[in-house]
Amino acid sequence: MQERSTGDRRQFCRCPEPCRQGFRHGCTGQRWHHRPRIGRRRRLDHRTGGSCPRSETGPLHGAIGPQIAGAALERTHRTAHHRPRHGQMGHRMSTPHLLVANIFFAPYTYGGATIVAEEVARSLADRHGWNISVLSAVSRQDLPQYAIRKVQSGPVVNYVINLPPTRPYAQMYSNPQVGEATSRLIQSLEPDMVHLHCIQELGTGVLHAARQAKLPVVVSAHDFWWICERQFMIRPDGRYCGQSPVEVSKCRSCVMDITQTRTRFLHLQEDAANIDLMTYPSEFARALCHDSGIRPRAQAVWQNGVTLPLPGFAARQARRRKRDPRLVFGYCGGPSDLKGWPLIERAFADLKRKDFRVLLADGSMDGSWWHTTDLAALPGDWSVHPRYSQASMDDFWSEIDVLLFPSQWKETFGLTIREALARGVRVIQTDSGGTSEHLGPDRDRMLGIGDGHTMLRSEILHALNRPDPFAAPIEVMDFNAQADAFVALTEPLMNRNLAEPDSQIVSLAKTKNSTAATTLKRA
Repeated sequence: MQERSTGDRRQFCRCPEPCRQGFRHGCTGQRWHHRPRIGRRRRLDHRTGGSCPRSETGPLHGAIGPQIAGAALERTHRTAHHRPRHGQMGHRMSTPHLLVANIFFAPYTYGGATIVAEEVARSLADRHGWNISVLSAVSRQDLPQYAIRKVQSGPVVNYVINLPPTRPYAQMYSNPQVGEATSRLIQSLEPDMVHLHCIQELGTGVLHAARQAKLPVVVSAHDFWWICERQFMIRPDGRYCGQSPVEVSKCRSCVMDITQTRTRFLHLQEDAANIDLMTYPSEFARALCHDSGIRPRAQAVWQNGVTLPLPGFAARQARRRKRDPRLVFGYCGGPSDLKGWPLIERAFADLKRKDFRVLLADGSMDGSWWHTTDLAALPGDWSVHPRYSQASMDDFWSEIDVLLFPSQWKETFGLTIREALARGVRVIQTDSGGTSEHLGPDRDRMLGIGDGHTMLRSEILHALNRPDPFAAPIEVMDFNAQADAFVALTEPLMNRNLAEPDSQIVSLAKTKNSTAATTLKRA
């Protein structure tokens, strides 16, 4: 994990290495709403938002020429009938209005969690007729602090708040100025519910504003920000923390100031108790956060959807296999220790055969991930596939037969693995948290975190020698099914019929595209 130090606080890349792109400037905008500049801040964490080649446009960047508007937000006029704040969702003339908050959002897409937030929002708008507004962030020193710019991509309006480049430590997780700006936005938009995804940089001021407006709040955790100051439970030496549950007293060697860290955790723990529903993409993530002290009023395993293969994918895959019968391995994690690249490099270096291909995805913005890696020294035919989008991912997946996923840390979900399984691509993986909660083949062959390159080489040889090298696709939830599940989960909140605030475990009934558990349970 990339680490930077400025002043008296450490700064970390938004995702584990190899992301080395900064949290950059925003692109063309239409309208800004702003308040006066506020005080002196410390250095902004320049985080990238994700390390996956699925990303569409990358971190916020480019030049803009904003029109600076007045301090008051212009009211958004909606063409659809708006559901009264205390009305019933079943009224056919009503339109639920959801305010979504995520650190990034289209047209500034970066990272797997952002893709999930975007795709679910679009599906809620397109399939369910919901009115969706979004709050996301950018950092520009040449524009007013906490100004809000309105941009739009498709049916979803995105209100981008300009965070100052320097802030105190506490404002990284709870910023009253963000809360104040969010309150004005809520007063203008009058949403029925607030849905928070990744709120690092934004902080819990968004949550406070929603509670002040007496709106139901849903939080979807995509990482470990709520229980780990470093967000991914990765220690300064690049190794996985391994605490289960997390005890803040044991975080002393990883943080700059254990007192600040303890204060942060207690603050987030208190805020979590006011969350109406908290969702996690896996049972692993839910259990770890729950056992570590994050106790919302209700909690659910809400699995992420993926982009499914386009029609004709299987035929395209078959033509490639007929044209070149060599087995093709694929890898998406970049030259990262955490993602297991050193293990892959050593495992292949020791092979005595060359009858295979390896395709490496490049997720960097400038195509630089593999520039310094000597792929010619490795046996077999190695090549690099350029960064791909959601729309073009089949270009990559149709070229590979086996995904290499030797992650050396516990992850919350694993979109890449589900994308592979949905396309009949086998997976060689470690038992890395939520990534293993699927029904794909070869689950009994998972490697352990910490297993050496010789174990990985054995699995590579097994893939090359097995009589059934190709797997059938398995059923995987898509984003539409994920949005449908969200509607089912939040219907009681939309109907203003929230149950008692005892912590609950909410699980979805099985559907055609879902493997989530069933029934409602008391914690």
